[in-house]
Amino acid sequence: MRAVILGLTASLFFAATFLFNRTMSLDGGSWVWSASLRFLWMVPMLWGIVAIRGKTRDLWRVMRERPGTWVLWSWIGFGLFYIPLCYAASFGPAWLLASTWQVTILAGAVMGRWIGRPASSSGAAAGEERLWPTLVVSAVMLTGIALVELQHARAVPVGDALLAAGMVLLAAIAYPLGNRQMMAALQGRLHAYERTFGMTLASLPLWVGLAAYGWWTQGPPPPMQTGQTFLVALMSGVIATVLFFSATDLARNSQTRLAAVEATQAGEVVFTALAEWALLPDAQMSAMGMCGMALVVVGMVLHSYRVRLGRGGRYEQVRRISTNSREVRQ
Repeated sequence: MRAVILGLTASLFFAATFLFNRTMSLDGGSWVWSASLRFLWMVPMLWGIVAIRGKTRDLWRVMRERPGTWVLWSWIGFGLFYIPLCYAASFGPAWLLASTWQVTILAGAVMGRWIGRPASSSGAAAGEERLWPTLVVSAVMLTGIALVELQHARAVPVGDALLAAGMVLLAAIAYPLGNRQMMAALQGRLHAYERTFGMTLASLPLWVGLAAYGWWTQGPPPPMQTGQTFLVALMSGVIATVLFFSATDLARNSQTRLAAVEATQAGEVVFTALAEWALLPDAQMSAMGMCGMALVVVGMVLHSYRVRLGRGGRYEQVRRISTNSREVRQ
């Protein structure tokens, strides 16, 4: 349950990404600066945290062992995730981006069949690793998300909506892919703080190059955008990412628990819709939207229930019996 709570808390701070990026886009800020400045701000923030924890040397040692792995999955997990997300903010509102982003719930569940599977789950009796219950519960949540957003659907041109959704779909696949691959490579050797800082450093050439392109083509970023990207870096890049990575680290040995943690990101839709409703006087939540939010909450509760069942219930008992039987045969 601790992992699910951490994931849900992270979704609250992640919601700031969609709101601030859309605000910066509407104010005329370039997606190039929205993307690059967030990660440039994250470097000193995370460096200070890792230095205070006394883990800088440990991080350097681990990164030197497999530099290619760090660069590849950091560019995918951070670069291919955030650049399309910022670009999409120019074409779609925050609620559209937040709702499309929830495809990451299904993407993570499917990836779990091939990435970082625990050795003890290889047998057919390992019931907690079955994919279909996770897909069913995730479908309930996605249905709720669709209901939340249907009330806004007519406000966005079809072309812009498709472009924004396509970019976010790419980001929604890249983020869990990079995260899961780095977890599988590290096997719990680094804390979430060090892993986040390491991935930020490994992707740093990308952000420096993007910033140089922005300076060459558009000049320096506006002061307002500089301040807003600082808030995004703090709330989403540091607080939310570390909380989410901590949650996935806790759940890394169980695909059911990991899927439940990734499903907490559905909270971003609820938090974004509530923020829009609270900040915009003309925004109203319809009965359909309220029903949709109820389904999202039901889906997260069901995921949490499956986590508890997997830890102490029938699925876990079957897994232990299967594991013990293999050990006796050996």
